[in-house]
Order: sequence, then structure tokens, then C-alpha cells
Amino acid sequence: MNESTQAETAAGPGTLEAKSSEYIQIRDFSFFYGDKQALYDLDFNIPEQRVTAFIGPSGCGKSTLLRSINRMNDLIDGAHHQGDILVNGNSVFDPLTEVISLRKRVGMVFQKSNPFPKSIYENVIYGLRVSGRKRKSELDQVVAESLQGAALWDEVKDRLHESALGLSGGQMQRLCIARAIANKPEVILMDEPCSALDPIATGKIEELIHELKDQFTIVIVTHNMQQAARVSDFTAFFYLGKLIEYASTEDIFFNPKERQTEAYITGRFG
Repeated sequence: MNESTQAETAAGPGTLEAKSSEYIQIRDFSFFYGDKQALYDLDFNIPEQRVTAFIGPSGCGKSTLLRSINRMNDLIDGAHHQGDILVNGNSVFDPLTEVISLRKRVGMVFQKSNPFPKSIYENVIYGLRVSGRKRKSELDQVVAESLQGAALWDEVKDRLHESALGLSGGQMQRLCIARAIANKPEVILMDEPCSALDPIATGKIEELIHELKDQFTIVIVTHNMQQAARVSDFTAFFYLGKLIEYASTEDIFFNPKERQTEAYITGRFG
């Protein structure tokens, strides 16, 4: 895929062209777990304030790429990469990049909700407290805004100082989203955020994703192709660590150009 094609693909049709088509730039990116190569020469752009879905069978490299964007893979012994990833023009691997600051700019929501054993209030402002912000009026405002942004405020506003571990699974996941957006990130990465949730909770998370893309660039890994079709503007299909096809979600699902993509979408493999 050449650069002009990438730009056209990422910009997409109609109103999608209004946003930057190169907010996250993946440049000749390969990734290795020790001697085992997991990603091969990936090169594409992810647009600003849109939802981009990574799909493909298990073990195809979706989560590996997602976790490379905010350097979560740094925590794995022997992991290393070639190439580069840029967020808003800045390399995430620049030696001057401070990883904690990067992860504030690029928030993460994991497959399994992981609230801290603290109150709902303290969960939301955890990152702010770590940064040394203590003014109560500011913290109160961030809690209210973040829980409203995560569509959770009305459900928990009268129990902010109760344990977050008393929430339902879907509420815990929205709390984790509130915790992510409290730091006002540029990007939110979501790794299978609904895989452990029932259909009703999943529907709430999907509605929330639609609302959040007005403020954030969102990248979601999902095994659920119906979910990718519902929530995303663009879809990248991976197979065995390679990017097979990347286009608007409508094109991927209704007019795929690659036979492998069509076979996966129609359930013939994967």
C-alpha cells in the first residue's frame, strides 16, 4: 500500500476527510518476542477522532500492535522492535519520550476490567494523585466530568466513596474508561473491552465509544466482527502478523479487495 493510497484510505469518504488522516503513523514496524517475529513491516496511518478496529484470528498480532502504541510491551523481557510509531508527529520510541507521560497521552482499557481496590472516586483520580494534583475542587470536577464522559455518573454519583469492587462488570469497565479519560489523553486504546460483558453491558460500551470519538482517537482490538462493523469507521485486518487490508469499515465488510479478508469476514477461516 503506497503513501497516497494510505492517505486516501485513512481519510475515507465524505465527512471523514475533515479529520487528520495521519494522527498515528505506523512506519515499517516489526515486533519480536525474543527470536520470534510477531509483526512484519506494518506501514499505515490511523486517523484522528475516529474509531479504528483491528480484527483477525487469535495470534495474528492485533494486541501486540495495540500495546506497542503506548509501549506496554516494554514490560516483556526480550521484546524488541524495528521501525517506528508516531503519535501526533512524535515518535513513541524517542529516547526523550518519558513512558509515564506517553501513557497519559495514550490511555488504555484492558480486556478484563481492572479497578483498584479503592473507592470509585479514588479510582477516577488515581493518575492525578500520582501527578501530585491535590486541590479538592479540581479533583471533584474531574471525577464528575470523567464519570459523565463514561456514561456512569447517574449510576454512581451517590456512592462515589464506596468500593469500586462493588460495581457490576459493565460498570467496572466504564469506570476504567473514566479513569483513562480523566488524564485527558489524545488516544484511547481498547483491547477487547467487551469480551467479558453481557450483551446489555456491551451495548452501553459501544454507545459510549460512539460518543467518545468526538473527543478522542480510539483504536479497538476485537474478535467480534459484528462489533467492529458497528463501532468503527476504519478496519485493519491482520493475519500471521501482517496487515492484509486496511480501509473504511464499510469497504472491508462489503467490498473487500483481498481474498483473505473476504474469507475471514464470511467465516471461511479464523
